Amino acid sequence: MPTRHFLTLNDLSAVELDLLLDHASKLKRSWRAGEVRDTLKNRVLAMIFEKSSTRTRVSFEAGMTQLGGAALFLSPRDTQLGRGEPVEDSSRVISSMADAVMIRTFDHQTVTRFASVSRAPVINALTDDYHPCQLLADMQTYREHRGSIKGATVTWVGDGNNMCNSYINAAQLFDFQLRVACPEGYEPDARLVSEAGDRVRIVPDPEEAARGSDLLVTDVWASMGQENEQAARARTFAGYQISPALMSLASRDALFMHCLPAHRGEEISEDMLEHPGSVVWDEAENRLHAQKALLEFLILGQLD
Repeated sequence: MPTRHFLTLNDLSAVELDLLLDHASKLKRSWRAGEVRDTLKNRVLAMIFEKSSTRTRVSFEAGMTQLGGAALFLSPRDTQLGRGEPVEDSSRVISSMADAVMIRTFDHQTVTRFASVSRAPVINALTDDYHPCQLLADMQTYREHRGSIKGATVTWVGDGNNMCNSYINAAQLFDFQLRVACPEGYEPDARLVSEAGDRVRIVPDPEEAARGSDLLVTDVWASMGQENEQAARARTFAGYQISPALMSLASRDALFMHCLPAHRGEEISEDMLEHPGSVVWDEAENRLHAQKALLEFLILGQLD
C-alpha cells in the first residue's frame, strides 16, 4: 500500500474527510471520559519546526502521548536541515526511523520535497501556502455546534493567506459557499479561486460578504515572516475587522472562528473572543482530536 501524505486537504477525499471528522469527535468523547487508548504504542512522530508554534506543538505531542506513542521535537538548530543538508537526504534518514513526520515551515516546497522520498506519512502542519490541519479542527468544530456545513455560507475576512487557501480547498471538499473579503492586492491564490469555480467569490466589502453568513473566520493581518509589513498592513486592513457589529449582519446563529494567536484590536475587536457566537476555544482544542484521528489514519491506515 503506497504511503499516504497530508500536505493539503486535497490529499484526502470528501468521504475520507467526513469519516476522519466523525472519528475525531469519537476520540474527543473517549478522551473526556478518561478512556485509555494505545493504538500508536511504540510509534514515533518526528516533529520538524522551522516556524514557532503553541497549538501545533502541544496538540501533536499531546496527541501522540494520548495514543500511546511518542513525539520528537526537532528544530533547525537540532538537525542538519539547519546546516544545509538537502531536504531529500534528511527525509530518507528521518522517515526510516519514525512512523510519521510533521513539518511546520515556510516554503511549501519543503514539505513536498520531503514527502517525495519519505517512507513515512508526512503531515503539513503549516506552510506559507496552506494550513490543512487547522481546517480539520475548524470543520470538526462547526459540525459539533451546527451539524453538516454542506450548503452553508462561510465568510473569510482579511488576508488571502495560507488559511484562506485551505478554506478554498475546504469549500470544494465540504460543499459550502465561501466569500472572501480582502483588500485589493491581498487576494488568495488566483489559480485556487479559479479552480473552485462557483464555490468561491471575492467580495471586497466585509459587510456585504458577512451578510447572511453562517460562519465568519479571520486570521492575523501579518503572518510569521511578514513582521516588517505590520504597519503598512495595519493601515490597509483597518476596515477588515470582525466585531459584534459585523457579526450582527450574519445569520442569527452564525459562528466565529480564529486559528489563533489573535491580535485584539486588529483583525478582531477587543471583545470578539467573548462573543456568544465565538467557538474559538473549542476550535483550538479540536486541533488535538482532529490530529489524533489523522495520525491513526495515516499510520494505521484505518479509522476505527
